Amino acid sequence: MATAAQGRNLKDEASCSICLEYFTDPVSTDCGHNFCRSCITQSWAGRDGNFPCPQCREISTGKSLRSNRQLGNIVEMLKQLHLPPVEPPRENLCEKHEEKLRLFCDEDQRVICVVCRESKAHKSHSVSPIEEAAEEYKVKLQDWLCPLRKEMGNILESKLQEEKQYTTMRNKVRAEKQKIASEIEQLHQLLREKERTLNQRLEEMEKRITGVENANISKLSNQIASLNALITDLEKKCKEPALDLLKDVRSTLDRCEEVKFQGPEKIKKYKVTVTLDPDTAHPQIHLSEGGRRVRWTRTAQTLPDTPKRFTSIPCVLGSEGFTSGRHYWEVELLQEDGGWIVGVTAEAVERIEEGGVWAVERRWGNGQCWALTSPETPLSPRERLLKLGVYLDYEGGLVSLYNADSMELLYTYPRAPFTHRLFPIFSLQDRELYRIWLETELRLV
Repeated sequence: MATAAQGRNLKDEASCSICLEYFTDPVSTDCGHNFCRSCITQSWAGRDGNFPCPQCREISTGKSLRSNRQLGNIVEMLKQLHLPPVEPPRENLCEKHEEKLRLFCDEDQRVICVVCRESKAHKSHSVSPIEEAAEEYKVKLQDWLCPLRKEMGNILESKLQEEKQYTTMRNKVRAEKQKIASEIEQLHQLLREKERTLNQRLEEMEKRITGVENANISKLSNQIASLNALITDLEKKCKEPALDLLKDVRSTLDRCEEVKFQGPEKIKKYKVTVTLDPDTAHPQIHLSEGGRRVRWTRTAQTLPDTPKRFTSIPCVLGSEGFTSGRHYWEVELLQEDGGWIVGVTAEAVERIEEGGVWAVERRWGNGQCWALTSPETPLSPRERLLKLGVYLDYEGGLVSLYNADSMELLYTYPRAPFTHRLFPIFSLQDRELYRIWLETELRLV
């Protein structure tokens, strides 16, 4: 025989938590709790998407109810057992009169015994048997279940909406973080690109500085070498007999004067008039009347074929060659952005690329100047180069080029013994700009 407590527990397990009666057509939810099909269906009436469990409030996304036939069979078996009503425990006695609590006082809302009913405290009150009162209040409590469940559903819905709202806000924050990270990365990329550009510019600047440094160091080294050579010659001269010492003493003294360094005005005292030799002019080189002005044009002239004429490079030589002495001449650059070569060349040279040329070149586009050494030496004039000065010391083996306006020394070639006749050389370069051919022009002054 089952004890009263066991019978009570068994009945509770076989009862629906909504209607508090034995299960009728029991079904199970996703969370595993069981209810009468009609009870749970009524509880979920009016909901479209989310269905909370009345017992644990876990949300189901659909009305996925599974029939629990085994539980239904157990309930039917329990009904057939007709379990005897559970005797109330001994403790269900009136504390004051030790009588069974059989009545319920509506006014005091408490359970009383029959003796309490006759007492002055309850005699005028409305009372009813416990069973009737329980049924009445059960109805009242059940009436509260529907609005409370509805309120619970509303709260759950509000909670879900809040969660969605905060999820949306969180996603926006994450998207903003990603956007900021992307923008920061773009800024980093721009900064890295800027850094590369600046570094390239600095490297180019460093190369130019190195080129100028090398040119200046080379110039100073040449001056030192010249001084050493002159000092050696003077020491040797001083040891010679009187007759030998006086031979060519004027030339030696002139070399000493020159060492004061070529004060610009002293160099200019060697200025000569240079005219151009038409028999050497390239067909695209046009000479002015008198041979003092040279211009490059796109149209080639029909000229006699002479052994001295340049045919591959647009060049022209001076008419007078030099085999001795000091000479200085100036060339005016009539177009600041033009390309040209001005300097000195050996008589036997047919192409500039073959060597034997001591000159300065300025190229189209960037305006950079170069000494035609091997390799070429970049030059950086401090002022605008509008007039070029060329100084030749044949016996001293020296060629120097100046900015004739400021007499800034651009470059001095290392001293070397000259064995050929030397000529002034002029070369012009062309450039097509917006389909208009520009003409380059030089003038001897």
